[in-house]
Amino acid sequence: MPWHSSLRKRKLTGGKKRVYRAKKKYEQGGYPAETILGEPKRKTSRGLGGNTKVRALSDKYASVTDPKTGKTQKTEITRVVRNAANVDYNRRGVITKGAEIETALGLAKVTSRPGNDGIINGVLITGKEKS
Repeated sequence: MPWHSSLRKRKLTGGKKRVYRAKKKYEQGGYPAETILGEPKRKTSRGLGGNTKVRALSDKYASVTDPKTGKTQKTEITRVVRNAANVDYNRRGVITKGAEIETALGLAKVTSRPGNDGIINGVLITGKEKS
């Protein structure tokens, strides 16, 4: 929010800038959804202006696009390979944007934000060779 963006700077005199009020209800952030692998579970929350936001709490399916063919398929997620966003997320297998997941089609990188979009979309990094 804009009211506290300049607090990290100092005054011209060199003094520190202090918080002059607490955050208002609409300025407060929510808790992260921290989407994990499991049975599909979603939560709807109310946003500013009555808008709704769907959060994916857990899911086992992803819409994966093959960049070579441009074809998108709904596939089952086998496991979360790695999450570079956070070391703890990597250990716990939390799915966020940029996380690498293993699917039936191959290794894919998550392009959507499951905690904000309520769906897991991904782009294929490597494909399984057809035998």
